[in-house]
Amino acid sequence: MKVLVVDDDVVSRMMLMHLIDSSGSFDITEAEDGADAWRQLSAGLRPAICFCDLRMPRLSGMELLQHVRADPALADLPFVLVSSAGDRATVQQATQAGASGYIVKPFEADHVRTHLARLLGGAGQPLAAESPAATQARLGIDARRLQAYLAGFEQQLASAPADIAALLERGDPQGAQARLERLVTGCATLGLHGAEGALRGLRGTALAPARLQAVLADVVQAVQRQAALVVGA
Repeated sequence: MKVLVVDDDVVSRMMLMHLIDSSGSFDITEAEDGADAWRQLSAGLRPAICFCDLRMPRLSGMELLQHVRADPALADLPFVLVSSAGDRATVQQATQAGASGYIVKPFEADHVRTHLARLLGGAGQPLAAESPAATQARLGIDARRLQAYLAGFEQQLASAPADIAALLERGDPQGAQARLERLVTGCATLGLHGAEGALRGLRGTALAPARLQAVLADVVQAVQRQAALVVGA
């Protein structure tokens, strides 16, 4: 399985490649920046997933992502942005641009393996998530606030099936997909990487009620597990 790693910092690139290599048997291709990556992709490189640094010269990670999503041959490529910037605004911008995931430097092996596991399959396994402590640090909040965010998000998930069904009944599939995107953003913000990936798998589909209910049930369980792990709330 081909994996493309894009980073202008050679140390970060080598570290990420090491984590990927230690997670299984992968054919890793590296690119020194976004321009180099786009040259290889334009020449026919077809990786199963791309891990790409956000801030690079010549062509940034966000710009490379836009190029990829605009190319019909590459539009479905799982694309994970990597950055030292973990603020909510940057994460949301990445999600809205079509990023499949977002990893904050310094790298943690579990975060890398979570995204690789989506390709390898993980049926029946709990949806992966970053540690609550990491989420608190990334968002700059305490345990009590994280618990409140998780509780509020669980309420959103509870109402989502009826809301999406109503939009579809009104003949508004775009509105239904927009509602789904808000849930994807919520998962990304709260560090629920596995749940985020599960919801992304519904993108562009007909949102069949049975499948939607099954996925949302898994996401709710992921939220509840995360809430149970929060310490000091």
